[in-house]
Amino acid sequence: MKAHFHKVLQDEQSSFSIRNSIGSNFGNQWHYHPQLELHYVIRGEGVRLIGDSVQNFSAGELLLLGENLPHTWRCNEPYTQNDPAYKAEAIVIQFLPDCFGKDFINLPEAGPMKKLFSNARNGLVIEGDTRDFVVPLMYKAVASSQMERMVTMMSVLHLISISNNLDYISSSNAFYRSSDAENIRLNEICSYSLKNYKKDISLEEIALIANLSVTSFCRYFKQMTNKTYNDFLTEIRISQACKMLIEGKISTDAICFECGFNNVSNFYRHFKKIKGVTPYEFKRKCMYANLYEQGAM
Repeated sequence: MKAHFHKVLQDEQSSFSIRNSIGSNFGNQWHYHPQLELHYVIRGEGVRLIGDSVQNFSAGELLLLGENLPHTWRCNEPYTQNDPAYKAEAIVIQFLPDCFGKDFINLPEAGPMKKLFSNARNGLVIEGDTRDFVVPLMYKAVASSQMERMVTMMSVLHLISISNNLDYISSSNAFYRSSDAENIRLNEICSYSLKNYKKDISLEEIALIANLSVTSFCRYFKQMTNKTYNDFLTEIRISQACKMLIEGKISTDAICFECGFNNVSNFYRHFKKIKGVTPYEFKRKCMYANLYEQGAM
């Protein structure tokens, strides 16, 4: 998908940018930048779009995004209503591959880190013990300065580079870059889809939002995202269904219609295709995972 270039601002006295971001959102512009990004969600939940992936995010998620990988976070509605009880918060570290020096990454000892940076071009979810060790170091880096911050950052990347607790996010890292006009168009398409996924969005309707004919829109969206608009919309709906299944407030059949599917069998078919399991199996796996984390198993 085409994306807007974002210039990362950083202190001239530092070789990388680190901040504790607090607000109603994490910035909802679809964008990319030459810096890698380590992103830890402290508070907030919603849908994230990274490369060609559409998935939910929630507090506790730790990601490493490679250079020039398009991404955006869209928080759920309560976070956009200026309610002080709903504030999104994250620690965000952005750095260039050569932030430790032009020759550092080519040193023999830096081999695992160089491989990590290459793998991060598809985006990585960092889980398990690695996340548990890395997050306190990120808090430490926020409070540190100069050399201590650099040493802490090197420890963070070392731990991730030797970890087995990494999963890929995006299946492809080949994306076009865009003009400002194209960036605005795609952000409007994403925003409209995330806001209206519960209803039946026709191709005529979304093509009108994009200011294109239906034929031109289908060709344009497929070229930019390597998927059809209907596939994209289905992924949004399934991501919302996953969130509702985990919450467990309404029945699976009710979730089907709440997420914009017109019949249960259609919902089950799409869910199995995208998630690899049925809604029931997904809910059971999440329940067991929660019990395990709470020490009940």
